[in-house]
Amino acid sequence: MNEITASIALIVVLLILLGGGVWVGLTLAGVAWFGMEFFTARAAGDAMAITIWGSASSWTLTALPLFVWMGEILYRTNLSESMFRGLAPWVNLLPGRLLHTNVIGCTIFAAVSGSSAATCATVGKMNVPELMKRGYPENMVIGSLGGPATLGLLIPPSIILIVYGVAAEMSISKLFMAGVLPGIMLALMFSGWIVLWALLNPNKIPKADSTMSFKQKLHESRHLIPVVLLIASVIASIYTGIATATEAAAIGVVGSLVLSAAQGALTWKNFKDSLFGATRLYCMIALILAGAAFMTLSMGYIGLPRQLAEYVGSLNLSPAMLIIVLGIFYILIGCFLDGISTIVLTMGVVLPIIQAAGIDPLWFGIFLVITVETAQITPPVGFNLFVLQGMTGKQITYLARVCAPYFALMVLALVILWFFPQIVTVLPNNM
Repeated sequence: MNEITASIALIVVLLILLGGGVWVGLTLAGVAWFGMEFFTARAAGDAMAITIWGSASSWTLTALPLFVWMGEILYRTNLSESMFRGLAPWVNLLPGRLLHTNVIGCTIFAAVSGSSAATCATVGKMNVPELMKRGYPENMVIGSLGGPATLGLLIPPSIILIVYGVAAEMSISKLFMAGVLPGIMLALMFSGWIVLWALLNPNKIPKADSTMSFKQKLHESRHLIPVVLLIASVIASIYTGIATATEAAAIGVVGSLVLSAAQGALTWKNFKDSLFGATRLYCMIALILAGAAFMTLSMGYIGLPRQLAEYVGSLNLSPAMLIIVLGIFYILIGCFLDGISTIVLTMGVVLPIIQAAGIDPLWFGIFLVITVETAQITPPVGFNLFVLQGMTGKQITYLARVCAPYFALMVLALVILWFFPQIVTVLPNNM
């Protein structure tokens, strides 16, 4: 009975603080302090100091600011323009033509930014005006950007996978490798939808640009070589075991600085802006993680995760039914919270449940990230929708509608991963 009272009290405090506009990290710490102070015998202040210090000084977390900085450096180069010039000649033969540059561009940029919103903004700044100018349908231009931009959360180096790895105490390197094949599969599914739509609506696709010889295509593709080499070096160093995720992040930062300098974009202003931008984003994430670590401790002392795990266990749900329930839960909660907050808020409670059900936490991490991806394009708090709205000035409802096919494809991907979990586990198992 005490656990039920505590649960209701904590939820009320959480809603009051979030509704009052308090930062998510401070809200989590406040709820945790309230729980410790009123429902346990442990001194709240002492526990908070130890937990937050332990969370902030985690070596695993070191990879996060480095990958964020790497994305910020590349964001300020001519990368997006180079990608469009390098990709466009090759996709003219596919049904849908230049619409595929959105999917491929997002897939490539996802592998250097780790952020969905940054992927959407960067690729969108270059591709949307170019595609609209060439007469491609507006709904497909916007949809084929908003959906694939969510790959920034899945394809390594992914900020959200680092957060999950820290929260679930799992190997970041293995999680990164687990995200590679599902990320490629989703990109192929997105391109497959564009092909299908183009075949059904052939009159809506403009004629191809002037044809190029194979030699000319290769010449244009030289713009892609530096960034592809950078991505390959980061992923290969992790996969072969040469470097840990943190060391690979350092390789990525050095590589991005060299690439930026080679493009002539490494000015003192850009360097300073990238450093400040990365610091601001990392501080926000670190505050959320510190609050979540304290909240997890508080929940443990109150006994909520154990009680909830026992309750779910008493329902005798099959693993498949449990995954369906959790999938619906995460898609719904993702409509109102950002991905990082969603994961850190629920991990302390959900992880014991999935472990008790015999579900692989590595597979569950990828499942969780894809469900969080769907939340990027669902109103009212879809971050990619906000970015698209800023770029196009369209209503959120219109943007959600044009992104809906990609939402459906992500749900289909979850079903495929349930029946074929090897897609997630094959690379980590062979590292």
